[in-house]
Amino acid sequence: MRAFVLGGAGGMGQGVARDLIKQEPITEVVLGDLYPDPERLAPKLRENAKITLLKMDVRDHDAMVHAFKKSDVVINCAGPFYKTAVPVAKAAVEARVNYIDICDDYEGTEILFNSEIDEMAREAGITVLTGMGSDPGTNNVLVKWYANRLDRVDEIYLYWVVAIAELAGAAWDHSLHMTLGKIPQYLNGELVQVEGGTEAVAEEFLEPLGTCYVRYVGHPQPLTIPKYIKGVKNVIIKGALIPLWVAELIKEQKDAGFLSKEPKDINGTTVIPYDLTLKLWETIPEGRDKGPQASGLKVIVKGERGGKKVIYTADMVGRMAPGTGIPASIAALMMNAGDVTEKGVTAPEGCIDPDKFLAAFLKRGARIHQTEKISSMFEV
Repeated sequence: MRAFVLGGAGGMGQGVARDLIKQEPITEVVLGDLYPDPERLAPKLRENAKITLLKMDVRDHDAMVHAFKKSDVVINCAGPFYKTAVPVAKAAVEARVNYIDICDDYEGTEILFNSEIDEMAREAGITVLTGMGSDPGTNNVLVKWYANRLDRVDEIYLYWVVAIAELAGAAWDHSLHMTLGKIPQYLNGELVQVEGGTEAVAEEFLEPLGTCYVRYVGHPQPLTIPKYIKGVKNVIIKGALIPLWVAELIKEQKDAGFLSKEPKDINGTTVIPYDLTLKLWETIPEGRDKGPQASGLKVIVKGERGGKKVIYTADMVGRMAPGTGIPASIAALMMNAGDVTEKGVTAPEGCIDPDKFLAAFLKRGARIHQTEKISSMFEV
């Protein structure tokens, strides 16, 4: 099996590759990257015989198609995905190669589901699996696992936090972009638009994260989960960057116009405030508190089984790169084994067998802390 990891020299791409090279079916992992410098790779990847580095630009459609044709699966880790998900998926479909991404931007997901890519993929007999990272990804699969154990699902809450000690490159672009303007949430059985970065709530995460304040963010789950879990009334996703000063400063920057994408003329030079602010976030001064080297997920699924109210809660904490990369690697191996049969554009909860995925995930050392709360009227 030959896997092509786009953005392969970046943190998330290397997270995928580290798991792939350990698997027996894998014969080669091509790391396509705009900057294919071997020195960017961790030693275990740089020295592994299965690894090949290749210069690749997501703006070069023909080059992507040519390179993808030689592979069994394309895994897109080149963010931000509101810019890259659609062009890379188009190239994979044209190459007639199964596609996976870790897209966490709702705009890319929306276009993939509603464009000609879905029909083209079905006609080509391939799968376009979007959002197969951590969030979205693992938490979507957990939602499906719990839904399979309920007669009815009423509400789904997805919360995440990432310490800025874990952020680099395109992840900063996504982290700012997802708070801008109106973003989708699924409330009272309808897809609605809410203001990003608002409605802060305090949630408890596993140590070393503790209490964190999460806000509405623009992620794909409100778009995808209601497609596959019928009857759900609320699909709400909130997230935050920590320490707390980061989220508070981003809110102030948004309110003050520093995250505006409208060009401004300053002394004869055209400046886009967002681009300047993004660049400054990428150069945080040394000594500033960046939080622990960790990120966290919380999944809450509320529903009914046998006439009783049931609430499932799952919590995870760990490093972002393996937490994002391992799910994509598992999905690629499941595709190769014939365990993913859905064709066209799909999401994790629409095509990934939760039992098989979670078995593989736990085998790799993942730890999921879960609770089940059952309540009913006392009857005599």
